Amino acid sequence: MSVESNPGLGYAQGALSLSFPTIAAEDPPEHPGLPNPQRLLAFLTIAMAVAMAVLDASIVNVALPTMARELAIAPENAVWIVNAFLLAVTVSLLPLSALGDTIGYRRVYVPGLALFTLASLACALAPSLPVLAAARALQGFGAAGIMSVNIALVRFIYPRSKLGQGLGNVALVVAVSSAGSPSVGAAILAVASWRWLFLINVPIGLIALLLAVRTLPMTPRSKRTLDPASIALNALTFGFLIVGVDGLGEKGALAVPLAELAAAAAFGAAFVLRQLRQATPLLPVDLLKRPIFALSLATSISSFAAQSLALVALPFYFQDTLGRSATATGLLMTPLPLATALIAPISGRLADRFPPALLGGLGLLVMGAGLALLAANVGNPDDVSLAWRLAICGLGFGFFQSPNNRLIIGSAPPERSGGAAGLQSSGRLIGQSFGTALMAVAFGRAPEHATSIALWIAAGMTAIGACASALRRA
Repeated sequence: MSVESNPGLGYAQGALSLSFPTIAAEDPPEHPGLPNPQRLLAFLTIAMAVAMAVLDASIVNVALPTMARELAIAPENAVWIVNAFLLAVTVSLLPLSALGDTIGYRRVYVPGLALFTLASLACALAPSLPVLAAARALQGFGAAGIMSVNIALVRFIYPRSKLGQGLGNVALVVAVSSAGSPSVGAAILAVASWRWLFLINVPIGLIALLLAVRTLPMTPRSKRTLDPASIALNALTFGFLIVGVDGLGEKGALAVPLAELAAAAAFGAAFVLRQLRQATPLLPVDLLKRPIFALSLATSISSFAAQSLALVALPFYFQDTLGRSATATGLLMTPLPLATALIAPISGRLADRFPPALLGGLGLLVMGAGLALLAANVGNPDDVSLAWRLAICGLGFGFFQSPNNRLIIGSAPPERSGGAAGLQSSGRLIGQSFGTALMAVAFGRAPEHATSIALWIAAGMTAIGACASALRRA
């Protein structure tokens, strides 16, 4: 693999090339990736953008009551500030990942980052709910442009021998951003209005955009074409799925959400059947036929569902049952993302030397043990006891994610990196949505024991994921 650069601005002098390095379509056993400092700066733009995109998926939750009051809207309508973003991300991830395979990942990532930044400004200035929901949808489409190809880009930023290290760094950013979003939101709201939840993205986005334009590599293109019918079926499948799952947690009859889930299943079946007949499917069924890929994706979904159950259940338990303040709750939750941040880069490096399937399975077992210990400890208000159990959960989660992501991206051909990245991000969102919906059902059906039920279910999910991981051979 060759990396072309402007000969007048050589990397030996550490300068940034104004021409974009092009990576050949073939992916031999070893490729050099990008040289430093370009590799470091290229990863920095990935990290900044991914952190913003992941944070904005849930950071708004803590501000919904305040936003509803200021915009004079009913609480049940305020949820569309969250749902508009989630729907836009979910329905566009696979089409954008396929587009990345077609035109190159950089050509999807940079416009997505630009749209996300501009939409963040529009969110901050929105005078009403309709305007804010529309801006959030645009922000979601921009976030999908980032998340659909970020892992695919990492494959060309790092050499193959350090792919686990690169993916470990991405896993650190995703896990910490996801787990730390409530604390970050609370910290911003403590000193500024809710509009700064979005305004803070603007300077960060502009810096990331400048770095992206100057450092990200041009990647190979494929000859695939996009099928409009597949794009429509994808949107209908995931749209009904997200709305239906969200409806399960609402009070009242279950007829409507169950009908929405049935519609999602029907459209999903039609979607899959259409993909099986296509040479270049939008839904990467060719990748799902690979046992390692399919099992790794399944374990990813189960791990994020388990994490989501814990992250939603525990703040309510800390505040409503133990009487902790919002600030104290944020501090109590800190051991989980902190432990994840400490172990994810280490597990990524280990995945370059040892079997990732073994490492991932061990991580899930540790995470499950931590969740079981938390479930058994419900009713004990001792902070130290809670903290070390949360730290075990974080260690297991971080130890699992990096090797698992390496298997997902490494088991796909280079020209299908976009499809692999899109499925990986879709799996994370599906897992988080499923976990949140289960938590809402637990709150609605068994409020007195909701936390304990949720944590035991989460522990069971990690056990199932560990069994799936054991079936892998890589």
